[in-house]
Amino acid sequence: MAKALDLDLRRRLVAAVEAGASCRSVAARFDVSESAVIKLMRRYRATGSLAPGKLGGHRRPILEAERDWLLKR
Repeated sequence: MAKALDLDLRRRLVAAVEAGASCRSVAARFDVSESAVIKLMRRYRATGSLAPGKLGGHRRPILEAERDWLLKR
């Protein structure tokens, strides 16, 4: 699974793009994927935050259907 970029690198990526560089050139310069820079900039412009988003999602318990039956036992 991919690791989140650290905050310092995120700041440098945003600063480079805001200085006029393209997302593609910034990605090549800092050796990260283009999609990482594009998604970071999209998130930064929408929220103003550089914090990483939540990884993963909610997973329902396997035995949820049998929960009541198990609790009654």
